[in-house]
Amino acid sequence: MKLPDLSDLVLLRVAARGLSLNAHHSAMAQLYGGHRSAQRGRGLEFEEVRPYVPGDDARTIDWRVTARRGKPHTKLFREERERPVWIVADLHSGLFFGSKRQFKSAVLLQAAALLAWVAALGGDRVGAIIVDGSAAPHILPPRGREAGVLPILQALIEGQPRAPDAPVQTGLQTALTTLRPLLQPGSLVLLLSDFAQVDPPLQDMLAGIARQNDCRLLWLTDPLERNGLPAGEHRVGLPQRLWWVNGEASRDAWQAAWTERQARLTAMAEALNLPLVRLDTADALSDNLVALIKEPRWAL
Repeated sequence: MKLPDLSDLVLLRVAARGLSLNAHHSAMAQLYGGHRSAQRGRGLEFEEVRPYVPGDDARTIDWRVTARRGKPHTKLFREERERPVWIVADLHSGLFFGSKRQFKSAVLLQAAALLAWVAALGGDRVGAIIVDGSAAPHILPPRGREAGVLPILQALIEGQPRAPDAPVQTGLQTALTTLRPLLQPGSLVLLLSDFAQVDPPLQDMLAGIARQNDCRLLWLTDPLERNGLPAGEHRVGLPQRLWWVNGEASRDAWQAAWTERQARLTAMAEALNLPLVRLDTADALSDNLVALIKEPRWAL
């Protein structure tokens, strides 16, 4: 299976056209938005002058127009608000795995790239926290429009696992600990992982972030994880390191582990009221994610 390169991620800009992460707004998300705010008040961009109505802020009265027309008039403004969007990518070595058309790491890279393009083309500022087994997470602060996308794509390419040699250790808690002090209230946090480790500390960290921000969980899966191996003997691994596995003997344990993991993740998402979207290696990623973005469950 082919690993994505930078050109593959850049081409996803085409698929991002016409999509928006702002199609459904929660109350928290409206603190920041990728488009001009419909909320009127004192702001940065002058819109119009209209007759004063009771309840208007007296500080917005246009005294020159009031004197000229003989009746109180109020200045109206629109506020230009950019919402910070953070992409959190958990690129641990266990994502170098796939039984169908692509590795889980490839799904993560494509999903992260597509979401970054959608956010940037919608006017949001895009940043990223990438954990890939290095000593420290890669931090890319949010930058305006498309200027912030290419550095993220390059960091994703450099961070993707290329062999399952290192111990499988998710960096989600490290990523969230790094992210939290960088967040502005009302940010959108897109967390991409296979959630190999779901435990109370992770839930507590997510709860703290979700109190003032919009969070969405994108869960990377593979059919082999869900179903196990078919009956018979199978060689699994890489050419230089292969194992014989009895599919029938291992299937029950495999499926039990999957069921438990799915239950923990689903329970956490429901407890925190966070959207949980599954992205599978068997699916055509861009088409699948584009459809998911348009669904109501994508919104909080």
